[in-house]
Amino acid sequence: MEKKKYVYFNRDLSWLRFNHRVLQEMQDERNPLMERLKFAAIFSSNLEEFFEVRVSSIRRIKELDKSLRKKLITKPNRLLKTIKDDINELEAQFTQSLFEGLLPQLSAHGYKLLTSADFDDSIVEFCKTYYEEKVKGTLEYVSHLVSEEDRLFIKSGEKYLIGKVENQLMFYKLPEDHPRFLEVETDKFIFLDDLIRVNIEKEHSTTFYGLKASRDAELYIEDEFSGNLKEKIEHALTNRNTGQFSTVMVDNAMPSEYLDLLYEALDISEVDIIFGGRYHKLKDLFGLQFSDTKDHEMESLEPIRSHPLACYHCILTAMQEKDWLLYFPYESFEEVVRFVEEASSHPDVKIIKATLYRVSKSSAIAKALLEALKNGKKVCVFIETKARFDESNNMYWGEKLSEAGAKVIYSYPGIKVHSKIMYVKAEHPYGVQEYAYVGTGNFNEKTSKIYSDYGLMTANKKITSEIGRVFQMLERKVIIPQVKNLLISPFKTRTGLEDLIQNEIDYAKDGKEAYIMFKMNSLQDRKMIKSLYKASKAGVKIKLMVRGICCLIPGVPGMSENIEVISIVDRFLEHGRVYLFGNDGQELMYIGSADLMTRNLDHRVEVLAPILDQSIFSKIRRTLMMQFEDNVKTRILDAEQSNAYQGQESNYRLSSQHQIYHMLDGKNNLVKTKST
Repeated sequence: MEKKKYVYFNRDLSWLRFNHRVLQEMQDERNPLMERLKFAAIFSSNLEEFFEVRVSSIRRIKELDKSLRKKLITKPNRLLKTIKDDINELEAQFTQSLFEGLLPQLSAHGYKLLTSADFDDSIVEFCKTYYEEKVKGTLEYVSHLVSEEDRLFIKSGEKYLIGKVENQLMFYKLPEDHPRFLEVETDKFIFLDDLIRVNIEKEHSTTFYGLKASRDAELYIEDEFSGNLKEKIEHALTNRNTGQFSTVMVDNAMPSEYLDLLYEALDISEVDIIFGGRYHKLKDLFGLQFSDTKDHEMESLEPIRSHPLACYHCILTAMQEKDWLLYFPYESFEEVVRFVEEASSHPDVKIIKATLYRVSKSSAIAKALLEALKNGKKVCVFIETKARFDESNNMYWGEKLSEAGAKVIYSYPGIKVHSKIMYVKAEHPYGVQEYAYVGTGNFNEKTSKIYSDYGLMTANKKITSEIGRVFQMLERKVIIPQVKNLLISPFKTRTGLEDLIQNEIDYAKDGKEAYIMFKMNSLQDRKMIKSLYKASKAGVKIKLMVRGICCLIPGVPGMSENIEVISIVDRFLEHGRVYLFGNDGQELMYIGSADLMTRNLDHRVEVLAPILDQSIFSKIRRTLMMQFEDNVKTRILDAEQSNAYQGQESNYRLSSQHQIYHMLDGKNNLVKTKST
């Protein structure tokens, strides 16, 4: 019998399907207007990062030897063409939905963002006056570029207007020190692009079109194994604007004679061009501020302070009594800050260790660690210098903590620390006590308000002692941490999960109920997907919730007919990772930082912790079931990832995220979920 060939969805095309789900949120008229505007900005921001990171990576792969290239991407040119076609289609949908749908609807409620087609004489006069008084003297421009050195002036992410003057291209860079949107009357805004365009088109008697270039921003090359990585990244940060072009987005109305000159000017070809709308870099919509928008915003969901934890005078005492789980952003991150602040000041605490992956510039966690040093504690922090686009913040705090006396370990070549863990050791009068925190998200107060994540606080020795061993490994005191309960990448996560999946296969073959429920950001690793395919073929019932990339193809007879995959994109970014196994009626659950991607399993330090407290187990399981039953924001990921909604409930307040909030707040009058 011929062996069944397993098939997989391409990771980059799947990511584009994720951004289509973001686009759906902009288009979804069940959402308040300001929420839709936010998702318009997110769509544009996501796409810009995709250009700078993924597209540039594929272009680099094209330059490798064929034998190595085939191991990474079999046909990079064909993939780039498919990506370009998909992006052009997404951009066309985005432009039409924004300018023919959302903006007219905003205008009907008095919130106006005008295009040049809407300008009357008074607005044209405003443009002339503002330009003469505030813009003209500082506007940067250059004519047709011919030298390699001059071509570097096109900066990544900056916006340009291009006109053809005497068979030369004239490039005007939109100034960064002016707002992108200018208010001409109350709640009536125009694009800075159009204000400048009105003036320079009159000056040069030609039409100007928009352009935005994206350059290679991928500083995280897998084979970077030598030298001081921290210094390399500091150097590379200064070059992020001058890497090779990954894409050049232009106005789809730009004439062919402009394009021909553009190819010469930037030393690019047709394959480098993406056609967008008239306006680029619309992530700037984040900064568009209308007045009195309360009636057109999402229902306010203020983070809930944990009432039981608040009853404890000392959070360390609370952790000694039981494990605690915080579920952000529904519950407040302040309890995590409180944990670190109390540990920093508690006289019995002697040692604090933490991994800092993405921290804010004003990080309360980092400030608490500085206080700990002042109070005589030993502090050890592992700073991840390869946290994409957050390197500068991380290194800022690394230097501050090092100057204050902390032991600061920077990521070293060949490994990346993605785990979100903390370890505290105290010498109480009654004996030594260890405490630990294991999170699915970062120690970041800002993102904790928009990312959906779990944070486990525990004094259970089965976990705390092993978290301590993880830090011994990071400090290079041991090579491999010896653990029985945690799953740690790159040592045990893959084999541990594969063994648990195999257990379910064995139960299914014995005629027992066998099932798996996973929640994660991305599912890309082919070996793990193959294990899930095998489990499906054996009769294991599998439910997956994948926010972003999903390379597994569900519902295929003989391969994945027992696998269902959903994805939720809603007001909060689903960021938690949960792995649940039926285990013959004695369910097992792990949470932590690892997605089922090759990099998370084999090339990063990740930690998955078992949920040992039954009340916490029930809390997570119930929220999972609420999400799998969501009939507002759940999309079904089929073989084509067409993103059809699972249900058509019209009230956005009945989405699982809103239901979870009201359940945790005790005000669950809106909750309409099945008993599980």
